[in-house]
Amino acid sequence: MIGDQTLLFAILGLTLAGFAWGRLRYDVVALLALLATGLTGLVPPEAMFSGLSHPAVITVAAVLILSRALLNAGVIDLLARRLTRVGDRPAVQVITLTGVVALSSGFINNVGALALFMPVAVWMARHTGRSPSFLLMPLAFGSLLGGTLTLIGTPPNIIIAAYRADTGAGAFGMFDFLPVGLAITLVGVAFIALIGWRLTPQRDQAADDGELFEIENYLTELWVPESSRYAGRSVHELIESVADEADVMVTALLREGERRRMPSTYEVLQPGDILLVEADSDGLKALLEITGLELAGSESNKSSEESSEEPGESSGELTLSEAIVAPNSRLVGASAVALDLRERYGVNILAVARQGKRLKQRLSHIRFLPGDILLLQGREESLPDAMSRLGCLPLASRGFHIARPRRVALGAGIFATGLVLVAFDLLPVATALVGAAVAMVIAGLLPSDDAYRAIDMPVIVLLAAMLPVGQALETTGGSALIAEALLGMADYLPSFMMLALLMVAVMLLSNIVNNAAAAVLAAPIGIQIAQGMNASPDPFLMAVAIGASCAFLTPIGHQSNTLVMAPGGYQFGDYWRMGLPLSLLVVIVAVPMILWVWPMTG
Repeated sequence: MIGDQTLLFAILGLTLAGFAWGRLRYDVVALLALLATGLTGLVPPEAMFSGLSHPAVITVAAVLILSRALLNAGVIDLLARRLTRVGDRPAVQVITLTGVVALSSGFINNVGALALFMPVAVWMARHTGRSPSFLLMPLAFGSLLGGTLTLIGTPPNIIIAAYRADTGAGAFGMFDFLPVGLAITLVGVAFIALIGWRLTPQRDQAADDGELFEIENYLTELWVPESSRYAGRSVHELIESVADEADVMVTALLREGERRRMPSTYEVLQPGDILLVEADSDGLKALLEITGLELAGSESNKSSEESSEEPGESSGELTLSEAIVAPNSRLVGASAVALDLRERYGVNILAVARQGKRLKQRLSHIRFLPGDILLLQGREESLPDAMSRLGCLPLASRGFHIARPRRVALGAGIFATGLVLVAFDLLPVATALVGAAVAMVIAGLLPSDDAYRAIDMPVIVLLAAMLPVGQALETTGGSALIAEALLGMADYLPSFMMLALLMVAVMLLSNIVNNAAAAVLAAPIGIQIAQGMNASPDPFLMAVAIGASCAFLTPIGHQSNTLVMAPGGYQFGDYWRMGLPLSLLVVIVAVPMILWVWPMTG
């Protein structure tokens, strides 16, 4: 047994190091941990993949689908549209945005809630001439606080509920988290609105007009004369001819009075074609010199030009939108050229910003990272779907606009029915929420393909892999060993200090590893501490849930923190300025509330 514990602690140490290192995605690290424990016999072969059928994993998947369906139905859009009317005072904007995103995060995935309200925050900041940095960190922290309100607000709550069921006391219910979660959310939002936002760095805007990208490209019409050697060759060959000199985008092709927006790169050019090209002045000059194309306004092709439309009009349905690369995006680690974005997704990437600054290197040489901001160009009707398929979250668009809600009552009704079934113990939580998700698809609020895309597979794989590893921590006696070491302090520390100590330890852990992984590893230890103190496990499980959900010190502890890093222009060390006092405030408020609602002798 001692050998098993030593081996398990070595594997867990390497796993935590892998999470903190960040070079491998967290689901890959979790799978390596699962394989290591399985191959060494710490997890029985028949239990290695039992996590895939665990109710907590199924529930998380259902919550992700329901979150996407509610967004599609316009339930949250209705709130977002009204937020644009709150006025220009910074404190009012902060408390309104943070409060609404916290409320939304209690019922939908907190990353999804943040993604929806980020465009609103950016629009507000730019509209008032301020940097988005004063709004985005409060927004991210509000989404974390709001996740503590209900069972489905965040994956750690679902995990903790499952561990309570293993103690024989029954799983936590839908609103069992509400008293403690509501207390820390109200206090936390009040702190952020009154003091916290003033502690965030006020980054300068990149441009005088408040836009992140200063677009200096020119939209120009070029004529393909018969003498051009590119007549009879493809658009791709044309672009490749200047690939080493400049970035050039062909946004439309005019042929015999017919306009083709965003033509295929395999389209063969014909003499007399007019191309609508987007390029800066240097790129345009290189294109003219290398290819022999002519400006459409020159005397030699004036007759051809007369049949074309004005450049501004020919852009027609093309639109620009800013989007952020999500951590699980298929863009991560790839380049625009490798993914063939124009042909496969119908979008052009015009510019990339990283950590608040526009990248100057050639677009074809950039490999995307989570948090990169992209300026995308595409057709107005297809660009949102392309961003969803790529795993990008809309940040803001030129001419900011929030879509009108669609079938709000139906979506809200289905979701509310699922919550009622869980709240009154009429159905198990996994069954009720899967049923609600299926109902959303049948009702046409969410296409089935989008339902599968809504499931964040890295999170699902992480949970499915770490649950057996957490079980090994218990079966090998590892959790009892850690608990025994902590219980040595129980002789001279009061019970509330033991609870605070556990919460702080989990909080620190969740700032360097995924919060779901932190909950999986800490829950068995909390139960062992409770047994050693002859106390109810409930307050300790609640302490683990709160600690795992409140990662305010670093940008890597939670996806919400990561997503706002680039748009806000934050540095790694910026988070603790507001995050540290907020973390202390959470502990001060949560510990007495837990002991009041969930006493040690319960």
